[in-house]
Amino acid sequence: MLSVALLAAPVAVAETPPSRAVSGTTLDGRLNEAAKALTVWDAHDVRGNITLPDRGLHGARISWKSTDPSTVTRTGEVRRPAHGKRPATATLTATVKLGHRQTMRRFDLTVRPLPKKRPLKGYFFPYFAGEKYADGEQVFFAASRGNDPLRWDDLNGGTSVLTSTQGEKGLRDPFIIRSPEGDKFYLIATDLKIHGGPGWDHATRHGSRHIEIWESTDLVRWSEQRHVRVSDDTAGMTWAPEATYDKRLGAYVVYWASNLYSADDPDHQGTVNTRLMYATTRDFRTFSKPRVWKDTGANSIDATVVRDGDYFYRISTDDGVIGSCTADLVLERSKSLTAVDLPDTRPRNWQLVDDCIRTDFGLGWLEGPTVFKSNTEDRWYAFMDESSGRGYIPFTTRELDKPSWSIPDDYDLPSRPRHGTVLPITKAELDRVRAAFPPAN
Repeated sequence: MLSVALLAAPVAVAETPPSRAVSGTTLDGRLNEAAKALTVWDAHDVRGNITLPDRGLHGARISWKSTDPSTVTRTGEVRRPAHGKRPATATLTATVKLGHRQTMRRFDLTVRPLPKKRPLKGYFFPYFAGEKYADGEQVFFAASRGNDPLRWDDLNGGTSVLTSTQGEKGLRDPFIIRSPEGDKFYLIATDLKIHGGPGWDHATRHGSRHIEIWESTDLVRWSEQRHVRVSDDTAGMTWAPEATYDKRLGAYVVYWASNLYSADDPDHQGTVNTRLMYATTRDFRTFSKPRVWKDTGANSIDATVVRDGDYFYRISTDDGVIGSCTADLVLERSKSLTAVDLPDTRPRNWQLVDDCIRTDFGLGWLEGPTVFKSNTEDRWYAFMDESSGRGYIPFTTRELDKPSWSIPDDYDLPSRPRHGTVLPITKAELDRVRAAFPPAN
């Protein structure tokens, strides 16, 4: 079996802050600790907007200055050199203030030029296999045969590629996103293990509040696993995280499903409905506080979003408050990715486009949708997981605004895929993953 190569952990280049105290018991000691705690992630390899906090350890206030605001602004927006140009450099200086004292810290940055844009000529499919298999709750890879979205091979001999060593040590619902610049990938997954665990009820009330994160620049070498908390104490679980880049925000919007319990119910004994939550991030390390994104008064889970024209289109599994069907997939759209719908929102900020998708086809429970556009024609695909039956089923339509779904007559998906993501990739990327993680004979 081919092992996964790991990228070295990034180290920011910085000046050593002044040392006026040996501990945080004095004002100067706390100030120095706040300065030392600052990090600019991937400072030697900047490929997108970065996080520059305005608050730090011990409540310190932080302001930033850049030697080249046209490359990196004082609020972390990055403009990369054009493809073929040399890397750009800039120095960020953080002024850290606490009380009437202040100190400074410097970070030297290298901003990589943009990659060359290449046509998409294949597809990549991370997924998990399900709790009925002892090894099923880890991340598996599949790749298309050429540029065909309906013909697939399991990679790595059909064995998992990414495995969890943190949290519950199980991975479900892997989602992968390509950065808007094109040369960085983030893979996130649910921290959950049902096989051999305490069961579903416990998982919904006392499950993980973290998500598991990896990153890569080539789909072959993956970073160390990051176990990052995104939910607060009221959440019973953090399920099926996905992300969409919002150009307006200059950040990724990460969304997931949680049961939210009252603050006066710390043991999470009440009866609640599952809601969709969201937070924002630039680097999948630092996240904003979670907010409710969709609450219909009934369960909403497994959201996925694609952009088409002026609209963001969201498919999620809903228990029937929206639309005319019970427990079905619904397709909605909004021009604002972070528009919020609550039970009293009238009219809804997300417009209903389609429902009854499962019901119209006479299928069992559908969840875990992944939606992507064809590389070769004006067509959309939605792979939906019939968890009570055959697993993933491919649906297709030419339009999202007025969908007319059909199921192809002939397809050959990976051997045991459950909730995952299909990502369109280039010919070089397809060749690379197939060579690094060879299919079974």
